[in-house]
Amino acid sequence: MLLQIHEPGQTPLPHTDELAVGIDLGTTHSVIAISRDQDITVLEDAQGDEIIPSIVCYQGDKPVVGRQAKLRWQEGCAHTVASIKRLMGTSDTLELGGRTHNAVEVSADILRYLKQQAEAALGKTVSKAVITVPAYFDDAARAATKDAAALAGLDVLRLINEPTAAALAYGLDQAVEGVYAIYDLGGGTFDISILKLEQGVFQVLATAGDTQLGGDDFDRALAVYAGYAKPDSVALAAARKAKEALSDAESVELNGKQIHRAEFEALITPLIDKSMQLIERAIADAKVELDEIDGVVMVGGSTRVPLVKEKLTLLFGKRAFSAIDPDQVVAVGAAIQAEALTVGADHLLLDVTPLSLGLETMGGLVEKIIYRNSPIPTSVAQEFTTYQDGQSAMKIHVLQGERELVDQCRSLAHFTLKGIPPMPANMARIRVNFTVDADGLLTVSAEELTSGVKQQVEVKPSYGLSLDEVESMLRTSMEHAKDDILQRLLIEARVEAERIIHDVESALVVGAALLIEGEKAVIEQQIAAVREALSGDDREKIDYEADRLNQISNPFAQRRMDKAIGSALQGTHIDKYSDESTVRENNA
Repeated sequence: MLLQIHEPGQTPLPHTDELAVGIDLGTTHSVIAISRDQDITVLEDAQGDEIIPSIVCYQGDKPVVGRQAKLRWQEGCAHTVASIKRLMGTSDTLELGGRTHNAVEVSADILRYLKQQAEAALGKTVSKAVITVPAYFDDAARAATKDAAALAGLDVLRLINEPTAAALAYGLDQAVEGVYAIYDLGGGTFDISILKLEQGVFQVLATAGDTQLGGDDFDRALAVYAGYAKPDSVALAAARKAKEALSDAESVELNGKQIHRAEFEALITPLIDKSMQLIERAIADAKVELDEIDGVVMVGGSTRVPLVKEKLTLLFGKRAFSAIDPDQVVAVGAAIQAEALTVGADHLLLDVTPLSLGLETMGGLVEKIIYRNSPIPTSVAQEFTTYQDGQSAMKIHVLQGERELVDQCRSLAHFTLKGIPPMPANMARIRVNFTVDADGLLTVSAEELTSGVKQQVEVKPSYGLSLDEVESMLRTSMEHAKDDILQRLLIEARVEAERIIHDVESALVVGAALLIEGEKAVIEQQIAAVREALSGDDREKIDYEADRLNQISNPFAQRRMDKAIGSALQGTHIDKYSDESTVRENNA
């Protein structure tokens, strides 16, 4: 992500009657803010709350959202749902209030409440918003967020990553330079971004995160420790209250048990350490050293836990800071971006892709087109060709993930490019283009260049991927990196050997008249040797035997080439051919 920082004393942006708000649609809490002439206000609801619990109760004629829903949830109401954000982008449904609800519908009710809250506070209709999402939301979860906004009557000007929003807020506020880490630990998700600030420009160097790590996990661990075998909403609410009290008190009572801060910290240490490991991975991806980090920005209510601050200070060797309320900073950044978009002074925001995007190639391999941590928006094209003679169609299988094989990555979409002119294998030129827009959504197109035949698909995946699988893609790719590469090399060797066999066998049929005595038997014997090697898993043996087949068949191939050239030149004066060659070279 790159964004331009306004210098102190710069002329304020012109006022506009068109209102666009910034929304932090959080797992545990949500916040809505507005920026007018760079004056930022976090809006209150009718109860005077700025921090709105992301809880919905479906008991009664219409949904109840916020503090009242939280009270019913704490009382054990069975028709109340919290932390719905963890289901965004999945096909999971919930039975609430006598009907089935999905994550899009519940999120829409939260967004509708925030919209009404803003309209009541501002006295005007609000229809446009910038909404933040975790950096590790995949395409399905991002698409689901936009769907929820549409249901709530909001036009999404842009989706931006939560760490990006925090960076925007701090960049405009402080205009400092250096390398910074944005540590975002909310109720349900964790994100870490490494940012470089130089000469008024922010650049996101790398991101990492865990969509199933947050303060909710602290609450659950504490509730279980206090004796709640299967913590329900009442138990979790009590645990959350105890957790907050332990930020200042040395001990609290929970479920009749006295719990000391040291006990609580021992419970959550493995969870915080997990976030520390993700920090180290992001720093490695950013290609910077730990001592090059100039500061740590705290985002999310869970950063108020003293042990989190202590461990960050120990890791970085410098004090973490939170000049802006960590519960509000994301919404503040979104509001700044919303104003910029509506007054025509959009900051240049180039976020990065959380996971690699690619397509399936021969042998079930994944060819990555856009790599993880690539700045977006972006567009990357790559050329491919056909594998079989006369092939008139090509299936494009779009994938997401870090592994080397198709069945180890996530399938995003399929489409078929039809109408390819029949021609020999390897002659067609098919350009595949991957385009990721500013919201992180993907469009894939394929075009056969000699004929102009084209097909494309906008990837808005069907809901069905649980968010913890997104993080596991990265984790498993690191765990199996060496084995994956070896397996890829073996498959590539097999594909190449099979291609050589196919080409040689076709040539034996078409050019049989050019074979010399005994040559066919020698070639066929070597083909058998390659096939025998293919029956095993020795990559070096496959490569060796395939190379031997190339060497043995090369004289035959040369004779076929000489004949083809001779036929092409037959009846043409050599001077004319030379003149045409010169023309072609000059035109080139």
